[in-house]
Amino acid sequence: MSDITLGITAVAFSRDNELVQYAKKHYPGKVILNEKGRRLTPKELRELLGKCNHAIVGLDPVDGELIKDCPNLKIISKYGVGLDNIDFAACEENAVLVTYPKGVNKRSVSEEFLGCTLSLLRNLYITSNRLKYNNEWFVDGGVQLTGKTVGVIGVGYAGKDVIELLRPFDCRILVNDIVDQHSYYESVGAQSVSKEYIYEHADVITLHTPRTKDTVGMIDASALSKMKRTAIVINIARGGLVDEEALKVSLLEGRIGGAALDVYQSEPPSDRTLLEIPNLMCMPHIGGNAREAVLAMGHAAIDNLLREINEY
Repeated sequence: MSDITLGITAVAFSRDNELVQYAKKHYPGKVILNEKGRRLTPKELRELLGKCNHAIVGLDPVDGELIKDCPNLKIISKYGVGLDNIDFAACEENAVLVTYPKGVNKRSVSEEFLGCTLSLLRNLYITSNRLKYNNEWFVDGGVQLTGKTVGVIGVGYAGKDVIELLRPFDCRILVNDIVDQHSYYESVGAQSVSKEYIYEHADVITLHTPRTKDTVGMIDASALSKMKRTAIVINIARGGLVDEEALKVSLLEGRIGGAALDVYQSEPPSDRTLLEIPNLMCMPHIGGNAREAVLAMGHAAIDNLLREINEY
């Protein structure tokens, strides 16, 4: 099998020496890395994967045109857990197998949720910045997370882990998901409700859904208008779930208490007016990027690929 080639386009994987060595040690053929240090352009993506039988991709758009331009490609292994960048129908039509891990970075994501929530509710983020950059001694400790109502929209691996981390805070948990998980909700004391109910009653609203035609723009001007003036909105799931223009208006006009974004409609984001709003925490898509999660996702991407190669 030494004549086969693996193309690794994922930036985080390609620059991580430990993962690269793991791939080269276990993959039976040649390994080609993304050496650009950034996400590849469509042309660069085709040039790299056009030489390959197998691929490990991150957020790269894998569409029908790419699949047709890379006829030697037989197996794609996803680095990470989001799948909205892969055209599964095109892959199936061209006999390209797709494999992916499940929930390997959930704790990394849920810890970021907890960090953002505590930072915003307790005013840690705002007061720190005012002291650091403006030398303002702004004494306002905000409110506790304990006892608050948290709305979790999307109750998959990450959503469930958020609920697990909230256990010590004695929060009221409201949940919404397209899958009926009545037994699980009962076991954790969560209440299944509509999105509208969450918008109206939650102190913290956190999104953990994939990006689909039904979820894009889910948090729009209408949804934001239903929220408490003290509500916190957190999106560390997928860019586009929150209408950024509507969020910007709501924050600037004081209609909600604050927000945290780790993902954006376009990455990196360019709207400086949005990014510089004092009560918006903005991170560069690092929710699933804790060191432990990086290694777990990388190992899973290789291991899943090897298993499929052996069964192919």
